[in-house]
Amino acid sequence: MLPDNQLKKDLVNCLIKHITENKKEKILNIVQSRTNYITVVLENIHELYDINAVIRSCECLGIQSFHVVENNKKYKTKSSVSVGSSKWVDITRYSNKNNLDICINSLKENGYKIVATSPSKRYKPINELDLNNKLALFFGDEENGLSDEVFQKADEIVTIPMYGFTESFNLSVSVGIAVYNIIKRLQKSNLNWKLSEDEVLDLELKWIKKIIKKAKILEKDFLEERNLLIT
Repeated sequence: MLPDNQLKKDLVNCLIKHITENKKEKILNIVQSRTNYITVVLENIHELYDINAVIRSCECLGIQSFHVVENNKKYKTKSSVSVGSSKWVDITRYSNKNNLDICINSLKENGYKIVATSPSKRYKPINELDLNNKLALFFGDEENGLSDEVFQKADEIVTIPMYGFTESFNLSVSVGIAVYNIIKRLQKSNLNWKLSEDEVLDLELKWIKKIIKKAKILEKDFLEERNLLIT
């Protein structure tokens, strides 16, 4: 990371000259709708297709960070499902011993309220969820749902109201509905849910570097000009 925002701004301006106007406009516009106020956590999802479908839907809604708790199945991106969306978001994987504890503790340390989701009608509807804290929305697989441990450690449990005979939505639809509901409410609120200036600059740099093949060379030249390169 560069030491201050002005240097980051200067580097962004230096690198962004090397991408097309269309991509430049997309980056500068999309980053303004990105948020880390909500993050999505997927616990032990058996179908890799489902994980990638969730990431695709949420990336379209502006979610920047995801957490994948792996127990029996290792996560791999599948480009035909995610359609490249995984390269634009931040994915944290937990695949070691006590991985769920590590995930939950890390999220709480970063100010997130742990919110478990359930198809049961006895819980609070998602549209009544208090948005005054950052939210980590936990989802389990379609067959077994979330583990008992998540429910025990959750600060709150919510459900998505249903009006048909079917017991539940599929995973990607459930996540999409929940995230869309919260995003629309945040957009109408006075809450500070958007990225900070520092986060915006870091994300712009990350995205630009993914587009420019010679980004490392250009950044090295930039730092050398300012006598900031550490050798």
